[in-house]
Amino acid sequence: MMPQIFEKKNKKIHESFMKLKTAPERLSRRLEFSWSNWGFGMEPLQNSAARLEKAGIKYIELHGNHYGNDLGYKAKETLKILNDYGLKVSGICGIFSANNDLSSNCGIQRQAAIDYLRRELDFAEEVKASYILVVPAAVGRPAPYDDMEFERSAETLRIVADDFLKRKIKAAIEPIRAEEVSIVHTVSDAIKYIKTVEHPGVRHINADVYHMQSSEDHTGEAILATGDMLVNLHLADSNRGALGEGSLDLDTVIKALYVTGRNLEGCFVTPEPLGPGGNPYSAMFGKPDPGILDRLVTNTVNYFREREELLISTLYSARLKI
Repeated sequence: MMPQIFEKKNKKIHESFMKLKTAPERLSRRLEFSWSNWGFGMEPLQNSAARLEKAGIKYIELHGNHYGNDLGYKAKETLKILNDYGLKVSGICGIFSANNDLSSNCGIQRQAAIDYLRRELDFAEEVKASYILVVPAAVGRPAPYDDMEFERSAETLRIVADDFLKRKIKAAIEPIRAEEVSIVHTVSDAIKYIKTVEHPGVRHINADVYHMQSSEDHTGEAILATGDMLVNLHLADSNRGALGEGSLDLDTVIKALYVTGRNLEGCFVTPEPLGPGGNPYSAMFGKPDPGILDRLVTNTVNYFREREELLISTLYSARLKI
């Protein structure tokens, strides 16, 4: 039977992955696992840190919750909690709503986005985060204001690009599905956006397999297209739940990540299972159920590592037959 088109694309990625058997040094390091904690709702950071430590996770992507000068995590307290549980900060998940929208036609909202990023940069530097996730337009607002949003957003981000460069923190642009945002829906959109900003402080991508499944022709190919720009990949299954609960082809995702060399230090895979819906930010304010969250984390970590080890062991077995 003739394979389907997506199966042909899967096969090409598989063949590229199998070629790594001749370069075992590219397999010596596993993908670095982190977790994005803002989906835990109004849970104290200490509780979240304890859960991640128990699951064997060493990194956390912190909720970018500095919405004002008096709001958000305090660096000293945060580092104390994370150190107690053996955690380091991978990055900051920037949260961009209509109130702090880089693409807005309202100058007050654009200034709010600039001020927000500068507060997050201060915090990110103190906690040694390597990136801040940047969404070019407000999440939860799929209808565009006008046809100048893309250019206006790039112009606004360029204002703070020097700050990213000075602090050696990566600005990671996240493409998000059209049901949630008005611009930058695909990896190619993100690359175009980065070229439009045209600044060495804005050169990286934070991709998300959930958005890729509805926005890209093929998730694995989209990961390959990011090349060395990909600093972090958000993970959730096709139902935006725990890995293994939906129909995501996780094996192809893992293969594509190894083919592009994303198992380097400073690159992360970060689950962000938020559930379906057009505005996931409601998860920030949810009442946490510790039992559900424990299972969500444990099942996701175990499934991911199980598939990763199976693929690597298969690759090593193939190498021994050379």
